[in-house]
Amino acid sequence: MQTKQLYIVLFFLVFTTMVSGQEDELLVEKDSTVRTQRKITTFKGIDPLSPSRAAFYSAVLPGLGQLYNKKFWKAPIVWAAVGTGVYFYVDNDKEFKRYRTAFKLRRAGQRDEFVREDGTILVSEDGLVRAQEVLKKNRDLSLFITIGLYALNILEANVDAHLPDKALDKNLSFRPSLFTESYTNRPMMGFTLNFNF
Repeated sequence: MQTKQLYIVLFFLVFTTMVSGQEDELLVEKDSTVRTQRKITTFKGIDPLSPSRAAFYSAVLPGLGQLYNKKFWKAPIVWAAVGTGVYFYVDNDKEFKRYRTAFKLRRAGQRDEFVREDGTILVSEDGLVRAQEVLKKNRDLSLFITIGLYALNILEANVDAHLPDKALDKNLSFRPSLFTESYTNRPMMGFTLNFNF
């Protein structure tokens, strides 16, 4: 099972590296017959490679892309989210192994940690099986949530790098409108929210 999880993590690392590894140079046609190479230039102070760098940095270390985008307040949130998922995965895995070991010892006729010195059984054999099922399900769920948060971290860094503050128009327009529905010809109320880039 651990090798399967390792393959999943390696797949995400390789996939995000392939997605974010874009070329730094473009072929630009100078004349109709001659082609030359030149570096991508920034437009109004905006670096077009910034989103791929931010995504790559976030793939290498969660939160690093947010630091690259100079959104310092987002990095602790990413660390807390991914760290919480990792904590719950490790804790559920440890408890699962504990109950699994007790179940194996009880099946072998040996004494486990859930049997007292006087022979009192604290957790029945069925209880050990149910605990293993619940803990395995929680462990797998926390793994998927952690992978989702990791991917969301990469996506957020990429999108945030695409939307620099200088490129956004601060003017929002909100217009309520009255229109008729095409099927019933009843008057309807709606609104339009415009955000210009």
